[in-house]
Amino acid sequence: MFTHTAWYPDELAHAGPEHLDEAYVAGYDRKAGPESGEDLALLRELGLGERHTLVDLGAGTGSLALAAAPCCHRVVAVDVSPAMLSLLTERARRLGLQNLEVVRDGFLSYRHEGAAADFVYSRNVLHHLPDFWKAVALTRIAEIMKPGGVLLLRDLVFSFDPTETDEVIETWLTGAAKRPEEGWTRAELEEHLRAEYSTFSWLLEPMLERTGFAMRRAEHTANRIFSAYVCVKA
Repeated sequence: MFTHTAWYPDELAHAGPEHLDEAYVAGYDRKAGPESGEDLALLRELGLGERHTLVDLGAGTGSLALAAAPCCHRVVAVDVSPAMLSLLTERARRLGLQNLEVVRDGFLSYRHEGAAADFVYSRNVLHHLPDFWKAVALTRIAEIMKPGGVLLLRDLVFSFDPTETDEVIETWLTGAAKRPEEGWTRAELEEHLRAEYSTFSWLLEPMLERTGFAMRRAEHTANRIFSAYVCVKA
């Protein structure tokens, strides 16, 4: 396991100020969309069951973690944002979930305790790290998993050639929501492109294999902006 040293980045500083704002977090689920239900169904299809431990890295407000807890032995919801975790904790309390643990940490600081994870899930969070640190993060994920464990990774991963960048990105931005309460606006997406670290699929996929995973499924959206991967710890 990597030792956290002074030269590791501060993931809280990379999280984006909006994710630390309680007012923004209160409306986050409406903006983020309903994908967690689809992802839970996929995890169940991949074998997630009552004997398993699931780690949700970048759990946010807990949409997936809260839904998965009744299906699992143990769920660990990990996020760097106090505002996100405060809302997640309150939701878990109201639901009476006893097997959901909330941990304030990131990809580079989380220390897994107990039995190794059978499943790890992460949605739209890895892009907060540059590629160097993505590789470190993926290596750390592999280290907390059982052999044969499943990683379901969703993120903004660009499946186009660099020569197509202007055309593809401009098309994506043109379809942005008009108002923040309706979804991600053009201004928000432009800030993502300037300040965050989404990568190309042809960079991330070899990285997954190099860090200890065998890819079982790769899916790219029609607009070539988002990708989803099902990987198994080799």
